[in-house]
Amino acid sequence: MPPPRVRNDWDVIPSPLAQNTHNPIREIVENLHLEPNSDKPMIALSIGDPTVFGNLGPPPEAVRAVADALEAGRCHGYAPATGHEAARAAVARYVLPPVAGRDVVLCSGCSGALDMALAALAGPGRHVLVPCPGFPLYRTLLEGLGAVARPYELRPERGWEADLEDLARKMDADCAALVVCNPSNPCGSVMSRAHLRALLRLAAARRVPIIADEVYERMSFARPFNSLAALSRDVPVLACGGLAKRFLAPGWRVGWVIMHDRGDVLERAGVRAALQRLAQRTLGCTSLVQAALPAILGADHSKFFQDTLDTLQRHACAAHAALSVVPGLAPVMPQGAMYMMVGVSLERFPALRSERHFVERLVAEESVFLLPGQCFDYPSYVRLVLTAPEDMLLEACARIAAFCTRYYLLKSCDDTEEEAQARAEA
Repeated sequence: MPPPRVRNDWDVIPSPLAQNTHNPIREIVENLHLEPNSDKPMIALSIGDPTVFGNLGPPPEAVRAVADALEAGRCHGYAPATGHEAARAAVARYVLPPVAGRDVVLCSGCSGALDMALAALAGPGRHVLVPCPGFPLYRTLLEGLGAVARPYELRPERGWEADLEDLARKMDADCAALVVCNPSNPCGSVMSRAHLRALLRLAAARRVPIIADEVYERMSFARPFNSLAALSRDVPVLACGGLAKRFLAPGWRVGWVIMHDRGDVLERAGVRAALQRLAQRTLGCTSLVQAALPAILGADHSKFFQDTLDTLQRHACAAHAALSVVPGLAPVMPQGAMYMMVGVSLERFPALRSERHFVERLVAEESVFLLPGQCFDYPSYVRLVLTAPEDMLLEACARIAAFCTRYYLLKSCDDTEEEAQARAEA
């Protein structure tokens, strides 16, 4: 046996997974020049955490269930890789449509569920169709796997429905899966039953499984929410969800992948076994909240859910009304979730080079932070979060309106405020 090769220097190389992984939101936000106006308190309508302002939080019954589980002292150890049987059964009864506990894999948040679902189906040489605008984590996870995230267009003039012709062109033999986010982050849209059926017909014709990102499931205030799996007769669906949004508990880090098989397609392909193997990498979500899941998901939270939806709808209507009259802005009224996309007619703001520059100047002058559309592969838009207290949300909208009025048709950032006001009034 030859002697071992001895290194003369350190030869440490980051893994391909690490080198291929990047988060577009972090990359964009960290490169923004953000210096708030010290004379105005910061209002950050940028973070998709419904609890960040302190006005929204999980139902009291759910909090008590977690406290009871902790007091019982039976949740301090490791859980099975796919989750405790009682917790999986509770999720199986809760989701739409109900499934068997064996079809449930518990994960660390819905992001962990998406990671697992994508890793089970995608890899080098394959691509996955992802919505545009869409949640950038899909791209982050797929690039780490060596797969390609191929965007398909959502149309704002159609309430952010998918462009079916665009989708059909991209659904070729190398397509590993179609990701459908409904209700949508970042659009706040809710797809109609008819449109979901059209997506299913296309997926069935092309033999492409669907990954349904339904972490905002049932968070719909303008039209009924329909689960893709409930509508599917012949397309297999991996549905991803969790407690983060509907239960307003993102920090509890409980998510799940549900295998809604049709025609035993996923079973025959070995996807169930693949999910089980992937679950063994991290051993799932926290045992503490798993122990509380039967009580959390079995309780009647109907008033809590309705109160949350009423709040989000009221905030959406108020923000849409306030921004609809602002020159140069085109807000798209949401139908669910907790976001609103707002179009920015940059030709009306010639002093601002892009929606990123718009965001930077808005922070500098009005201390209001929105996410630029480039975070979602959708320039000329910004996204705002609707979960702030209503008075704070309206104050932010008033500041946005004042900012846009100053910059409307302003040719240079060096022009005076009086000149800007004169142009706006003209």
